[in-house]
Amino acid sequence: MEPAKNKVQIRYMGGYRYQLMEGYSVQTKIFGQLIDNKYIRLQTDGVLTISSGYCWDGASGPAVDSKTIMRGSLIHDALYQLLRLEVLAEKFRQACDRELYTTCRDDGMSWIRANYIYQAVRWFGRSSAAAENRRVIQEAP
Repeated sequence: MEPAKNKVQIRYMGGYRYQLMEGYSVQTKIFGQLIDNKYIRLQTDGVLTISSGYCWDGASGPAVDSKTIMRGSLIHDALYQLLRLEVLAEKFRQACDRELYTTCRDDGMSWIRANYIYQAVRWFGRSSAAAENRRVIQEAP
């Protein structure tokens, strides 16, 4: 196969493991902000809508991906993305972490595991929510 004569550079981002196949909406307890970007919409009444095609990385650190964490990790990753983009105020980070805990419990996760995960994001999550930790756009070739 002959290489393309007009090489066109591509831009991409790594670090994702999952892609949402259908749009998803959930009522959160994060009120008063209206944020609307390509994949994430947070309404002033707290309704969070994540569009089909959104990519996220699932559970972080020593947490293991399981059915009881997938929905929580989706919601949490989307909210943390809004924090990193600085369109959601940092004062909402604890509420984002509570959304993870509540969703995991609603999905059948044990209190012990949900509490461990909640404490981990409280202790170690600040840097993941910081603007300087936005995913880097890479280029090839």
